Amino acid sequence: MTDTHVTDAGESLAEATSEASLRRSEERSAKIAEQIDKDPSEFRMLTGDRPTGHLHIGHYFGSLANRVRLQDAGVETFIVIADYQVIADRDVAGPLRERVYSLLTDYLAIGIDPARTTIFTHSAIPALNQLMLPFLALVTDSELYRNPTVKAEHEATSGRPMSGLLLTYPVHQAADILFCKANLVPVGKDQLPHLEQTRVIARRFDERYGRARSDQPVFPQAEALLSQGGSLILGMDGTKMSKSKGNTIELRMSADETAKLIKRAVTDSERFITYDPETRPEVANLLRLTALCTDRTPTDVAEEIGNGGGGTLKKLLTEALNEKLAPVRARRAELERDPGYLRDLLAEGNERANAVADATLTDVRTAMGMIYT
Repeated sequence: MTDTHVTDAGESLAEATSEASLRRSEERSAKIAEQIDKDPSEFRMLTGDRPTGHLHIGHYFGSLANRVRLQDAGVETFIVIADYQVIADRDVAGPLRERVYSLLTDYLAIGIDPARTTIFTHSAIPALNQLMLPFLALVTDSELYRNPTVKAEHEATSGRPMSGLLLTYPVHQAADILFCKANLVPVGKDQLPHLEQTRVIARRFDERYGRARSDQPVFPQAEALLSQGGSLILGMDGTKMSKSKGNTIELRMSADETAKLIKRAVTDSERFITYDPETRPEVANLLRLTALCTDRTPTDVAEEIGNGGGGTLKKLLTEALNEKLAPVRARRAELERDPGYLRDLLAEGNERANAVADATLTDVRTAMGMIYT
């Protein structure tokens, strides 16, 4: 990979979200997008989800559709179903098996191709998780406590004691990224501190332990490809979209279920429809969703509706979203009828990921002088 951007060694993880740093990340992300168009073979991408619930339209427009686009462009892709990370901030994992297969089914239904993308479960890759040991020696507890995402996740637990897994969550994510030597990670702006921690670990490993081969570090400097769409989409109640709030439209829902949720969506008392995200966020949200489904701008959709009111807007969104998701739902229903295929596919993905992880762990042990036989 050429033209690698490296954050200054003196920049703290907290500073990774400063305004100036965000601008640099946005500029670098734009250059990466141009590089992908020219030569996607330069990149290996790692992305994934925690199976804490079912995927919804926020995931679809925010990241899933982009994963398919990057895969189809020729970027080598790894998708982790991060099942171990489910227990970072909760006592029980919940109906984990159901949720893992729900994620897998959604991935395939939206167009993820298992022949080109390696889909695997976190817990099935021992060598990936073994990387946590040397990585933990490369970070300090103060760095982890300062990580903005760790602090935010802990605040969301209503003051319960922080688990060791939650505190080391950024290190676990670093292992996810570096086990396959990914150099591209699609993230939102709020996830930049995690990625910076990964970059710090990769640099420190090279500085402290050296290299398995003299020509290059064991680990690359992973780059951020910033995503925008998901953060712009609100739930049907006008607040942040969240599985726990029940304000999402899940990809697995039927057309009728979708229609009922949209019918209850929050708007406002003004009949004339305008796109005004500042003063009419709920209406703007529905317009934005309609625009995403129809490849138009929210303003164009608003101008079409005009004095038609919230009812017309909801009707238009219902038709557009159900039409957009119809092929996804049809493919999903087909996949659900063949659980054996899903099991075999996941086993194949885990096997491929294990081969990659074993090779990386060998490089790590070689660099650390831990090959004894």
